[in-house]
Amino acid sequence: MDVTAEWTEHVRTGRTALTDGRIAERDAEFAALVERNARRMFRVAYSLLRNAHDAEDAVQEAFLKLYRGDGWRRMENEGAFLARTVWRVALDRLAPRRETEDAAEIAFGGESPEELAAGGDERELLRLMIDGLPEDLRQPLVLSAIEEMTSGEVAAVMGIPEGTVRTRVMRARAELKKRFAAAREVRR
Repeated sequence: MDVTAEWTEHVRTGRTALTDGRIAERDAEFAALVERNARRMFRVAYSLLRNAHDAEDAVQEAFLKLYRGDGWRRMENEGAFLARTVWRVALDRLAPRRETEDAAEIAFGGESPEELAAGGDERELLRLMIDGLPEDLRQPLVLSAIEEMTSGEVAAVMGIPEGTVRTRVMRARAELKKRFAAAREVRR
């Protein structure tokens, strides 16, 4: 290929052998990042959205945003950075979905906490009680207790001080304890 043809190909495609190599290297790095973190990011999204399909979509959207940018190459704490990214994407997806979810719960009902307690299904009762917590208490509780994130990681994900995370987790646990005790009273 002569120099003119080579330059024409470069202009037409926007790539050269050197940039093709860099792109392949970048893609391999990103693929490794996805492989290491996809499951955890799914769990973070699921803890907020509580729907597997929505969580998968949030993870894919988060990875797409990351791939288009270059910030993922400069992150200091990979886990916290990626969790925060998917958390923000999931939060954006949560608002419109929440209204239809609440309407569906009202329309179709389900067993009340009292009925679950009477039936002895304590695990399902606990899940419903966690779901029933106010968002500001439920989110840090789920991330710390279920996702096993540290207070610092939860703080980074949610964008709140670490002390606030600890306070909210403590308040959430106290509220669950109170609700669980009340439900057990119903069983007696």
